[in-house]
Amino acid sequence: MTHAADAPASDQTTEVTCATCAACCCRLEVLLLTDTGVPHRYIATDGWGRQVMSRLDDGWCAALDRNTLRCRIYAERPLLCREYSTGGEDCLIERRGTATASVPFSAAERP
Repeated sequence: MTHAADAPASDQTTEVTCATCAACCCRLEVLLLTDTGVPHRYIATDGWGRQVMSRLDDGWCAALDRNTLRCRIYAERPLLCREYSTGGEDCLIERRGTATASVPFSAAERP
């Protein structure tokens, strides 16, 4: 596993903010471990019968606003999303693994 400490210096000094976020975490499967009020239209059941955040055919979270790359249900987002730290180790690992994360999306490039 790659750790943030192993990342190139440019990754360590680039601050991830709402303006530079590429919503890489919005392509991960999110289990609903607790009831945070996620609207039912965003809940799916996976192959093991667990409740998860619904994803669109392209793999992106159904609650992601494609124009702003922000969560439509931020106040009711799942516990896993609440605990995922913007700019934290997991975030940086996901960003390095996602080709589109190195540059902000233009309107034409948004997923």
